[in-house]
Amino acid sequence: MRKVVLYKNGVGYFEHAGTVSGNQRVTIDFTSSQLNDVLQSLTVLDGGGGRIGGVNYNSTTPLAEQLKTLSLGMSDDPSSTELFQALRGQRVEVAGGPGGTMTGRLMSIESRTEKAGTGDDTVDKYYLTLVAGSGAVKVIELTPALSVRPLDGNLQGQLDRYLELLSSTHSTGLRHLTLDALGQGQRELQVSYISEVPVWKSTYRIVFPREATGKATMQGWAVVDNTVGADWDDVKLSLVAGAPQSFIQPLSQPLYSRRPEIPIAMLVETTPQTHEAADNKEFDKVGLSAKLASPPPVMAPQALKSNNQAFMAGNLQSNQQLRNNSQAQSIVVTGRDEEIPTDQGEISASLDGVGGGVYRASDAIKEGDVSTNAFDDFFEYALAAPVTIHKNESAMVPILQRDLPAEHVTLWSETNPTPLRAVWLENNSKLTLDSGSFSIFESGEFAGEGLLDPIHPGEKRLLSYATDQAVRVKVIGRPGNRKLHHVSIRKGVIIETHMDVAGVTYSATNSADVDRVVLMEHMRRTNGWTLDEGLKAEETTPDLYRFKVPVAAHSTAKLEIRERGPEVTTVTLEANAGQTNYLLDLVKRVPDALEKLKPVIDAQMALADLDQRIAASKKAEETAAADEARDRENLTALKGNDAAKRFVDELNHAEDQLQATRKQTADLEQQKEAAVEKLNELIAGISFDWSATEKGGAS
Repeated sequence: MRKVVLYKNGVGYFEHAGTVSGNQRVTIDFTSSQLNDVLQSLTVLDGGGGRIGGVNYNSTTPLAEQLKTLSLGMSDDPSSTELFQALRGQRVEVAGGPGGTMTGRLMSIESRTEKAGTGDDTVDKYYLTLVAGSGAVKVIELTPALSVRPLDGNLQGQLDRYLELLSSTHSTGLRHLTLDALGQGQRELQVSYISEVPVWKSTYRIVFPREATGKATMQGWAVVDNTVGADWDDVKLSLVAGAPQSFIQPLSQPLYSRRPEIPIAMLVETTPQTHEAADNKEFDKVGLSAKLASPPPVMAPQALKSNNQAFMAGNLQSNQQLRNNSQAQSIVVTGRDEEIPTDQGEISASLDGVGGGVYRASDAIKEGDVSTNAFDDFFEYALAAPVTIHKNESAMVPILQRDLPAEHVTLWSETNPTPLRAVWLENNSKLTLDSGSFSIFESGEFAGEGLLDPIHPGEKRLLSYATDQAVRVKVIGRPGNRKLHHVSIRKGVIIETHMDVAGVTYSATNSADVDRVVLMEHMRRTNGWTLDEGLKAEETTPDLYRFKVPVAAHSTAKLEIRERGPEVTTVTLEANAGQTNYLLDLVKRVPDALEKLKPVIDAQMALADLDQRIAASKKAEETAAADEARDRENLTALKGNDAAKRFVDELNHAEDQLQATRKQTADLEQQKEAAVEKLNELIAGISFDWSATEKGGAS
């Protein structure tokens, strides 16, 4: 093994290289779990005019298919009932029962539900039915003390074979991949593939000097685990921060296609028949020949072999061309400007088990130990010195040492009001810092830790690592005003545009003995909003402004932020009496709109009056209906009585009153429909445009 490249998506690229002579077979061992990835990605290049005659590996038949070769007919997860079902009809010896040892043929196994004790609880019991040689049928309860032994030696062998197959599924074993390298003389053979590996992890140390210089030493480590079952002896190790798309296909598993089962055609005897004569005397030869299908061409075995060889040669040539065209641009990490002192010489990543830490930043790495390759959307850390990591061991590999601009700040946001100690780190190197954990060391002591997202060259990033208990920030005022700027009415829609001025005042108090720089995060408004002239944020993100506020020890500092921008209100005019108050308020703020809106306001008021009259008419209708019903009930109760005559007159009057109120309600409803139609026409015909800059403004 010569090269190992580990990716963040849990796969690794492995490259073997060696010399072959003449026709030679080369074997590489893999585990069964690796083989699927290997078959999906294996690339073999035989230099010096050689070619690969074939790739073979020891295959395994799936357990389900192997079990089909046994006559037991049991699955790979059988129950005791399924086992006894498989023994039906076989001669067995039953011992441990109440009748002593018995022999016979096992006919069946059945379950019975019986009461347990004197209560209502039940229990399932199983019984074997045994037919003795004499013909006697015996039913025996299946208890833990009962033993059943097959008497047929062939059946016992089937059971042993079945258990062996089950046991074989638990052993992973090695799969031997054999390559046939065909050619003449000595040649270089290169084999590469991908395999599933643990994800490599990034972790960083940010060390500040005792005297502030505006910089900090950024030290990066990669935690690498070798679990592939082979030693990495003096390999060229690269770590790629990126996740190329990858998946697993069960290529190493033999697959069996389901075929339809077609019943055998049975001969159907026919009875004598008579047939009609043809109209013309000659057959239609053209029509007959059109019904005959020509057989498909058959390719000779030699042609198939030639095609396969041409296909493999084309693939090898394409792979070589792809490798030549995908060379990444190499960027050498220069480290700090001054020479980094080191007394360790070349870096050795050969560690027993887990790698240890370092005591000085300069002990980790020196100039030229790591280079980076940028390709596509990924970036790579390539170690210059060979690395040795034995199988089932892990190591910490140094990947970065660089002095970067760093500033201590206290980060505060209204959405997260707890002040945080943070480092404002600028990546002025040509390296991309991968995501991972980091630890901060100040004045030789641990100060906190946190997480960082990928930081590309030229980016500046805030890294919070502790709570700042000495700083308190609060909002002490939100001044603002609003002024109507523009009103337009088109197709029944009123659009009001206001120019708003919003402000907020923050107060930061520092109770520490040293000065602080508080970085205030303020939510950023979009859609045309801007900061007032003379106010500039230290940094702007898509959602935030960041302002630096120096706060001396044991003092308080304030920050006032003022923004201005448009706010749009949209109202859809409808035949709705509830909008009258809004329109009256609008014409007060924009008197020029009165001429356009007065007909609408009058129509809405008339509509409101109609609504009140309809409501009163319906209430009178309900009263008249109640009076009519009451008089009808009284008349029914006094039927045949002299007093009933008076209720007849009252009933007639009540019915007349009910009919009148119903007619009045119907008339009012018709008037409302006409008023709504008229109001909709008025709304649709309004066209109005007003601007405060042209008309002198309106409040």
